[in-house]
Amino acid sequence: MTDHKAENIDSEDADDLLVKIEKSFDIKFGDTELMHIKTLGELCDHIINKIQLDNFDDCTTQQAFYKLRVAITSLFKIDNKVITTDFPLNNFLPRQRRREMISDLENYLDVDLDILRPPHWVTNTLLTLLFVSIVGLFFKWQYGLGGLCISFVGLWFSNKMGNELDLQTVGQIAEKMTRESYLKSRRNPKSVNKNEIEKLLTEWFINDLGLDKSKLTREAEFV
Repeated sequence: MTDHKAENIDSEDADDLLVKIEKSFDIKFGDTELMHIKTLGELCDHIINKIQLDNFDDCTTQQAFYKLRVAITSLFKIDNKVITTDFPLNNFLPRQRRREMISDLENYLDVDLDILRPPHWVTNTLLTLLFVSIVGLFFKWQYGLGGLCISFVGLWFSNKMGNELDLQTVGQIAEKMTRESYLKSRRNPKSVNKNEIEKLLTEWFINDLGLDKSKLTREAEFV
């Protein structure tokens, strides 16, 4: 029995992550298909075996970067020689046209980049209002309910209209594409590099579920 456990996983967050995995690798999990899965290693092996595509030993992140560089060059007329993995997004995504330009980029690549967010102070203010409103329900339910409505609407609207970049470089977008749109990031979308998948899944658990990287080994148990 291992001492490594993947604890404190919210079931809704886990379900959302499984949906993302299905979309990225174009697979579908049955309702009870994963019930026998006990460790991260077993999950990785199951997903790798489930992907029935030609296997090639090439780098998907590199291919995603090349696709992204072609898209940026074609859409925004930027010399591809200056576009490196460290190329800052601010250099070609001005705030006043950012949402429009990212939409063009998503359409060109046929992927959802989802790299914009509201300012942190807006999110923090609305989350504080949400907490205060929940407490307020026990004292003056009308005010509490009104605060809840305002905070929920505010969070929804700010996420829809947020204009702050959640990533900083072209390379970071390529890594996100590889994780969240794996097949579309590859030169041949009917192929896969199975050697990459375990690393990608581990990064997903760390980033999306906030798990401790040092404890997330193949033997880490889901509890």
